[in-house]
Amino acid sequence: MPDTNVETPARETVDSVVIRFAGDSGDGMQLTGTQFTTTSALAGNDLATFPDYPAEIRAPAGTLPGVSGFQVHFSSHDVFTPGDTLDVLVAMNPAALKRNLADVRKAGTVILDTAGFSKKNLEKAKYEVDPREAGELEGFDLIEVDITDLTLKCLEDMKMNNRDAVRSKNMFALGLVYWMFGRSIDHTLEFLEAKFKKKPVVLEANQRVLKAGYNFGETTELFRHVYEVKAAAHEPGVYRNISGNEAAAYGLCAAAELSGLDLFLGSYPITPASAILHYLSSQKALGVRTFQAEDEIAAMCATIGAAFAGSLAVTTTSGPGVALKGEAIGLGMMYELPSVIVNVQRAGPSTGMPTKTEQSDLLQALYGRHGESPIPVIAASSPGDCFFAAIEAARVALKYMTPVMMLTDGYIANGAEPWRIPKIDELQKIEVTQRTEVDGFQPYLRDDNLSRPWAVPGTKGLEHRLGGIEKQHITGNVSYDPQNHQFMSELRRDKVLKVADDIPATEIFGDDSGKLLVVGWGGTYGAIHQGVAQMREHGHKIGHVHLRWISPFPKDLGEIMSRYDRVLVPELNLGQLSKVLRSEYSVDVRPYTKIQGQPFRVSEIEDAIRVQLEAN
Repeated sequence: MPDTNVETPARETVDSVVIRFAGDSGDGMQLTGTQFTTTSALAGNDLATFPDYPAEIRAPAGTLPGVSGFQVHFSSHDVFTPGDTLDVLVAMNPAALKRNLADVRKAGTVILDTAGFSKKNLEKAKYEVDPREAGELEGFDLIEVDITDLTLKCLEDMKMNNRDAVRSKNMFALGLVYWMFGRSIDHTLEFLEAKFKKKPVVLEANQRVLKAGYNFGETTELFRHVYEVKAAAHEPGVYRNISGNEAAAYGLCAAAELSGLDLFLGSYPITPASAILHYLSSQKALGVRTFQAEDEIAAMCATIGAAFAGSLAVTTTSGPGVALKGEAIGLGMMYELPSVIVNVQRAGPSTGMPTKTEQSDLLQALYGRHGESPIPVIAASSPGDCFFAAIEAARVALKYMTPVMMLTDGYIANGAEPWRIPKIDELQKIEVTQRTEVDGFQPYLRDDNLSRPWAVPGTKGLEHRLGGIEKQHITGNVSYDPQNHQFMSELRRDKVLKVADDIPATEIFGDDSGKLLVVGWGGTYGAIHQGVAQMREHGHKIGHVHLRWISPFPKDLGEIMSRYDRVLVPELNLGQLSKVLRSEYSVDVRPYTKIQGQPFRVSEIEDAIRVQLEAN
């Protein structure tokens, strides 16, 4: 960068910062946030992100429903959530400001693209008066920059039309924030080189504007504060930034390697699960086969067929897709064939808010099939944990010959964190037995796990038939006998319950007995963990259990809950886990629910804990 005579403020060292980039859905905020996230990870920070997409497809530009945001919390210590309040808001138009200003802490920094504050855009954002003139921004460190005009001036000699030129204004904002936090622009320059190498004009425009944003920060006198966030301490190893959907895809690939099986994915695109299909479709070199079916029912049936043929069979979807797959999931359970159903939950019901997060598919996962149709259900708790949850789901499916449902949600699927890449020899092999011995073979024999043999079609002497009608014990023949039906229903239930033998002792964070136990599951982990930690610092005797397996529950869960005066269950639904825990253990569970398409804030968890402690 060129030298300058302008005096730059001294960099202040801070432990952590929360930034949100916000603008219209066409302003490139997701790309901007992703690049800042990756650069911060390369700088050694721990971090957590929250991409927040508009729920409305192609909402009118400049309107409140069209606001797209990307929040990143980066720190020199461990990070568990994307942060409650913002230290910096970059708002590219009035709608982005109105939607997000309430989340900025007092004295926080607000960077505005002043070009967006036209009368028309103010009206679209439902402002009667310009908020800068109405005093709404008093108390904030306001930085006003005509980002759009500076972008156009930077590119005026390239003879681009204004519409194309202004599309790179997000790079100006990114360069400016890079300078504010002492970040290198080198990674983003390399990213742009790879992304636009076949479009030299677009490449030059974006790289030039990125540098211009950085240089503007270097030479302007608008900034009173600039910051440095030092690297966090990490366990030695090779790290990468990873989203939950990426981690789930790589975990499934690892499970195939660990089991020695070919991986098959039968899927139908659906938000927010489609990215897993995208990632796996690019892994042909690893022998991964992906099939984009014509609908959800076909996707599940193809997955059952792949399992019958001896593959590690997977399907990916969200809640509406699980509803359509329901009968075929029951068929896979009746066949007793191994498969993994990944449900990336979103806000419902029906189409609901497809880009927003929720945990409201739990009862659907447990009971959303006709008849007595139990399957194991596992829930990932963070983006990186999706990798290990996928391996564990595959391990149980293959060991117990059953479909397994893996729950994630839009928050952890799209969010990202630094993740240490494990070496393959650090991961436990998955033992798989496909029967080849002819003597004594029957399709529904049982081993110690109550699992039937996996006899792959084409194995001489092991010819057999499968179907959805009730099976006779051992022979697998069609049976309408009432006693046999009850026996087989109980047997399939007991097989799922035996999965509890493989669940390790439950870990308790905090006090192992006391006034309050907070029980959570899925993507609420970070907020609950941090909320409990902060309340314990104030001297409260509380613990936190985060459930990985929800069907079956860990064997020690009932005894653990009995050690506390009260049990609090925060979840992003109207109390689904609370209902199941009450039914299973007859305990007085207190639900704390939120169903707004947004994850919990740490402060909300603290408030809920405080209410329960005061009630005690």
